[in-house]
Amino acid sequence: MNDNSFMVFSGTKSRYLAEKICASLGCPLGNLVITHFADGEFAVSYEESIRGRDVFLVQSTFPNSDNLMELLLMIDAAKRASAHSIVAVIPYFGWARQDRKDKPRVSIGAKLVADLLSVAGIDRLITMDLHADQEQGFFDVPVDHLYASTIMLPYIKTLNLPNLCIATPDVGGSKRASTYAKYLDCPLVLCNKTRKQANVVETMQIIGDVKGMDVILVDDIVDTAGTITKAADLMMENGANSVRAIASHCVMSGPATERIEASKLQEIVFTDSIPYTHDCKKVKQLTVADMFAETIRRVMSNESISSQYLI
Repeated sequence: MNDNSFMVFSGTKSRYLAEKICASLGCPLGNLVITHFADGEFAVSYEESIRGRDVFLVQSTFPNSDNLMELLLMIDAAKRASAHSIVAVIPYFGWARQDRKDKPRVSIGAKLVADLLSVAGIDRLITMDLHADQEQGFFDVPVDHLYASTIMLPYIKTLNLPNLCIATPDVGGSKRASTYAKYLDCPLVLCNKTRKQANVVETMQIIGDVKGMDVILVDDIVDTAGTITKAADLMMENGANSVRAIASHCVMSGPATERIEASKLQEIVFTDSIPYTHDCKKVKQLTVADMFAETIRRVMSNESISSQYLI
């Protein structure tokens, strides 16, 4: 797609994905420079005119917070350079797990980040698999919310598993897992867990029968991998034939890689919304570049976004 009315730029850590999106669109990646100072501060400058252009800024906001700050500065610079519109393309929306007050005197980080992006000057957000769908309501601009199921479901079908069963590692993801199970016309199993504290699972029980089944655990984020590996091991202990996992966002912090390696999981499949830099034979990433490129194309031509969804 060659259209001089729009341009695509990228922050530092999402350049790998922006390059693939541009290759799919058939357009060059815009020239943007981020200058770093000795004290850790940095500044953003566009090295070509963006006056009157529709600007798409590709940047996932995973830790550390420099990724978010880069995006905010990119938005501000684009606004001051007279861009016609500014669209934030955030495949992984960081801070999304802070979506409510689950105890007194806590922040709601997802709403704060939404406000920061809006004040900086975005006209639209394109993102994928928010931790909670209602977070779209944190924004006062249009939100195009994409789903990793568009690429995950075709992959699951290629596995040709004889006794497929969809499972969720916690009841919070039951809606997502249920839509997968209905689409694939297979059984659904749930795990119920309790936590001592954040990132520490205390107990877990299976709700349903997995004996002889080829189980696929479905989740949106894998952080320390404690929950999903515990669920996988529990599935095998209860007679499952095999266990795999799919998740939208490859956070994979701390001991996650070692836990995946040591677990009963045959493989775990992510999108490339976040780069994965460790070496683990069980980890596979599927690209979302074509899906985001198609969404950008549809935004520019005012076509339906939802018609590309499978579920």
